[in-house]
Amino acid sequence: MMISVKLPNQSATITVMTKAAVKASKGLLRDFNELENLQVSIKTNKTFVTSADLRTDKLLRRDLSFARPSYSIITEESGEIIGEDPSHRWVVDPLDGTFNYMHGFPHWAISIALKKKNEVIAAVTYDPVKNEMFWAEKGCGAYLNDRKIRVSNKNRLEDLLLSLGNVPGVPKSLTQSVRKSGSMTLDMAYLAAGRVDVLYCVPGSNEWDIAAGMLLIKEAGGILLDKDGKPTQSEKDLAIMTNIGLCSMAPKLVQM
Repeated sequence: MMISVKLPNQSATITVMTKAAVKASKGLLRDFNELENLQVSIKTNKTFVTSADLRTDKLLRRDLSFARPSYSIITEESGEIIGEDPSHRWVVDPLDGTFNYMHGFPHWAISIALKKKNEVIAAVTYDPVKNEMFWAEKGCGAYLNDRKIRVSNKNRLEDLLLSLGNVPGVPKSLTQSVRKSGSMTLDMAYLAAGRVDVLYCVPGSNEWDIAAGMLLIKEAGGILLDKDGKPTQSEKDLAIMTNIGLCSMAPKLVQM
């Protein structure tokens, strides 16, 4: 059963975002159960795109623009459309984890962020398969469905679960402690929920892959670092995400 679109303590903005995500997810779930009919093509950057990506992109653009017609919007599949109010901008990934999706691997999500003057003020990451809605608003905390979430408080190496995100290679000494899921959006949501303790990504990640997750992590008490372990708020410099107790250890565990 789908979660209720109305979640506790959420603003009108989060309601718009969660409602759009849940509505768009219905087609994704239908196609996920009929993968033999899925149309797949290769984009100019040699990544895959499916008919499900494109249809979901269209639905999200339509519903978000209907709710906030003056806002600008950028999506992975359609690029950027400048609205009458360029200070507000939706940042959308209609299907993060396309390769997982194509293989019937149930780990993918819809990601929506809202920026005001280039700062993320609201974020939603929705996993339709597991029926999990991760969401956050600036200054209001981070949530999983109706439960507030926090990053983990682990700080001993032997206790840690690391996620490599889009970082290539696995350090042999950490093989049993490392995961690589194929969905950066969900990796960041899982870090915010304390399911993994450190997350690495290659600096320069796409805006739509990480914008929502950055707010989720910050509102869940997490720390955003560059590859040298220095705090950052820059999407282009972001390389390490963790809890405050691991700030000094995390940059030394994986070579970036």
